[in-house]
Amino acid sequence: MENSKYQAAVVIPTFNRKDYLRKAIVSALAQTVPVEIVVMDDGSTDGTPEMMRAEFPQIIFEQHPGPNGPSFLRNRGSELASAPILFPIDDDSEFSSAKTIEQTLADFNHPRIGAVGIPFINVRIDQTVQQRASAGTGIQIIQTYVGASHALRRDLFLKFGGYRPQLFYMGEEGDYCIRMLDSGYVVRLGLADPIHHYESPSRSSFRADFYGRRNDVLFAVHNVPMPYLPAHLAITTFNGIRFGFRVKRPIRMIRGLASGWLAALPELRHRKAVRPQTYRLSRRLRKVDHLELVDIENELMALPES
Repeated sequence: MENSKYQAAVVIPTFNRKDYLRKAIVSALAQTVPVEIVVMDDGSTDGTPEMMRAEFPQIIFEQHPGPNGPSFLRNRGSELASAPILFPIDDDSEFSSAKTIEQTLADFNHPRIGAVGIPFINVRIDQTVQQRASAGTGIQIIQTYVGASHALRRDLFLKFGGYRPQLFYMGEEGDYCIRMLDSGYVVRLGLADPIHHYESPSRSSFRADFYGRRNDVLFAVHNVPMPYLPAHLAITTFNGIRFGFRVKRPIRMIRGLASGWLAALPELRHRKAVRPQTYRLSRRLRKVDHLELVDIENELMALPES
C-alpha cells in the first residue's frame, strides 16, 4: 500500500449537479481528519469546471467527455487517490457530521472488512436512518452497500479491478461485493453519523429501469456459478418483467432485460464465476438484515498472509 498523508479519499463522480457538488465538497472539507478529495466530471455543461477552478483549486479534478457512467468515474478517481480508504459518495450526498469519516475509519478494525456501508438518510423521503449497525453487538455483515454511502479499502478495490465499466449505471456495487466476498472479504454495517442523501429530482427513472434490469442479467452472466446459472437467469428475467408490470413501466424493464441478454454472449469471455459456497452465502445475506461475522467466518476463503 502506497504512503499517503491522508487517511481517507472522498471520490465524487458528478454530472450537471454543481450546487449539490459544492455541498458535498464543503462537508468533506469539514471532517475531523484530513481528507483527499477527487472529483470526476462526466462532461458537465452547468459550470461545474469553472466552479471547481474558482472555488476548489486545491482539489483533484478531471473532466471526461461523457457519458462514461459512475463505474468508470469511480474507478478513475480511485486510481488518482492515494489514501488507503476510499469514500466514493454520490454528488448529491453530504456528510451530516464532521465526524462521519473518522468514525467510519474506526469500523475497518478487522482484516476481513473490505467495505463499510455507512448509515444514511434519504432526506427527501423521510428521516429513517438506513444501513446502520446495532450498537454494542459484533461485526454485522451485509450482502452489499448503497452506492451513495459507503467506504472501501483502496488496495482491494484496485486488486479486484474496481467496478465493471460495462455496467455503466446501477448494480455495480453488488457485482463488486460478491467478487470481494469470494476472496474472503466482507461488507460491514457501519456505526457512524449518517450521510444525508438528497436524491436529485433530475435522476432518470428510465435509466434506473433500463440499466437495473440489464445489469441484473449481466451480474448473473459474470458471477453465478453452475449449476445455479440457468435457474438464476430464468428467475431474474421473470421477476424483472413482473416488477415492470407492477410499477406500470413494463416496456422499459423488458428493453433492459433484452439488452442484457444481447450483451450476455460477448460478456461470456469475461466470465469468472464465484465459488458455489460464495454464491450460497451471498444469497443468504440477501434474505436477512445481516449476519454476524463470527458466525460465517468459517465459510470464507482464507486471507493471504500479510
